[in-house]
Amino acid sequence: MEAQKSQFVPDWLHKRAQLTPSCVALEDAASGRQITYREWNASANRTADYLRALGVETGDRVAVYASNSLEYLDIWMACGKIGAILQNLNWRLTPAELSALIVNAAPVALIYSGEYTRGVNQMRAGIPSVRHFIAIDQPAAESDRRFSEREAHPNHFDTPTDLAPDHPWVICYTGGTTGLPKGAVLTHANMTWNSINTVMSWGLDQNDVTILNAPLFHTGGLNVFTLPLIHVGGKSIVCKAFDVDQTFDLMEHGGVTVYFGVPTMYVVMQQHPRWATADFSRMKLIISGGAPCPLPIFERFWEKGVDFKTGYGLTEAGPNTFWLPPEDVRRKPGAVGFPLFHIDVRVTRLDGIGCDPGEAGELLIRGPHVTPGYWNNPEATAAVIIDGWLHTGDLAVRDDEGYYTIVGRLKDMIISGGENIYPAEVESVMHAHPAIAEAALIGVPDPKWGEVGRAIIVIKPDQPFSEAEFLVFLGARLARYKVPKSIRCVETLPKTGPGKIDKKALYEQFGGDQ
Repeated sequence: MEAQKSQFVPDWLHKRAQLTPSCVALEDAASGRQITYREWNASANRTADYLRALGVETGDRVAVYASNSLEYLDIWMACGKIGAILQNLNWRLTPAELSALIVNAAPVALIYSGEYTRGVNQMRAGIPSVRHFIAIDQPAAESDRRFSEREAHPNHFDTPTDLAPDHPWVICYTGGTTGLPKGAVLTHANMTWNSINTVMSWGLDQNDVTILNAPLFHTGGLNVFTLPLIHVGGKSIVCKAFDVDQTFDLMEHGGVTVYFGVPTMYVVMQQHPRWATADFSRMKLIISGGAPCPLPIFERFWEKGVDFKTGYGLTEAGPNTFWLPPEDVRRKPGAVGFPLFHIDVRVTRLDGIGCDPGEAGELLIRGPHVTPGYWNNPEATAAVIIDGWLHTGDLAVRDDEGYYTIVGRLKDMIISGGENIYPAEVESVMHAHPAIAEAALIGVPDPKWGEVGRAIIVIKPDQPFSEAEFLVFLGARLARYKVPKSIRCVETLPKTGPGKIDKKALYEQFGGDQ
C-alpha cells in the first residue's frame, strides 16, 4: 500500500491549550500579568477571527511594524491559524527601506505600534497593497483601525485543514549588511523542525522560562526559545526591548532558566555595576548568537559558574543549528559543537571539496529547517541553495574530534600577503584588553600586502589607553600579520537590526587607505 503524505499542520496554541491549559505561557514584564495557554489561545483566536473579518485570507501577508508585545505574539499565532504570512518588519530600517520591503511582499494589512506612527505616515502613500492600517495603541491617522476591535470577536476559531507543511508562515529578513535585507521564507515545517531540533538537542522542558527581549522582527526572537517553549509548554517573559537592569532582575528573581542574547547585550551586562553581584545560579543555559562572541565574555561567565556557550544560526536555517555538550564548554572554548539531531553540515573549500580537520572553509547546511528560498527573489535563492545545501557564507573549522567552530564571514576574511586573517579571532583578543569596551576589525588596502587589518575600537570611560601599549598587547597574543596596522577610536560601533556590529557601515566610514 502506497504511503500517503500527511498534509496536517497543527494549530500550535490550540494544541498546547488542550494539553496544558493552566500552565503559564506568557508574562508581561511591564505589568507582571501572567497568561495561561488557555487564555493566550483565546486571545489569538479573537485576533485570527478579526483578521478574517477584514478579508485576510490564506496566503495573504500581514506586516507588523512594532516593538515586542503580547499583541505581536497574538498576531504571529493568528497568522498561523488562518494560513496568513507574517511579514515582521525591522523597525531600525528607514521608512524608505521599509517601503521597498512592503512593496515587494504586498501585505494587505499593516499593524503598527505607537512609536512608529511617523514612519507609517511617511510610507502610507507608497504602499498601495495595504488595505488596512491597524494601530496597536496610538493611531497614525483617524481613519486607521484600532487593534482593540478584535475584542468584539469570539475566542474560538475553526482552524483551516488545507495548509501543507511547506506553506509559508513568516517572511523573516536577513541582517541586511549588503543592500536591502532579503526575506527568507520560513514555512510551518521549517519552524516546526527548528523547534523539534531545539527541544530534542538542547533539553528544554515544561519547567523552562526565558526572557523574550530579542526583537520579534528577528529569527532569534521568534525561534531560539519562543516557539520551542510553546512546543513543550514553557513560559516566555515578554519585554519591549533589552533593558540591562530588567534582565538582571528577571534572571535573579523571575524564575528564568534559559536565555539567549547577542554579544553586545552581554558586553553591556558585564560592564554594568550589577555584574559583580549578579546571581545566575538558577540559570540552566545562557547562550550567545548572532555574531562571533569574544572569549573574555565566556570567561567572565565561567568565573560565575555559568556554562556560557555560543550557538550558531542564521535566518535561513532555523536559526538553531548546533549544540556543545556542557562537559565540553571549557574544553572547547568558542566551539559551537555538533549539528542538532535532524541537521547535516559540511565544511568545504571554494571548489566544493571537503576541508581537512583544522582547515577553514564555507559552512554548508541541509535539513528540514532550511528555508526554501527568499521571497520574490529566485536569483538570490539559486545563489545560496545548491543541490539541497544552504551555502551560508560563514567560515567554519571542524577539528579532529568532530567539533565545529565558526571563525567568521567568508566576505569579511582579510587576505594579507597570502595569509588569511579571521576578524573574529583578532576581535576576541582585542576584547581581552582591559580598556576596550567594543572592538571590530576590517580590512583596508595596502600597497605591499594587498590588505591589512584596521582596528575600530571603543574605549571604556575613565580607562587609560595607549595605542603603542595596545599593539604590544596584541603582538604578544597574535601572529605578527594578524596585528592591526592602524587603529581608529570611536564613541560607539554601528549595529544592525539584530544587534550585530555593522561591518558594512564600518567599511564605508573607515575602509579607505587613509
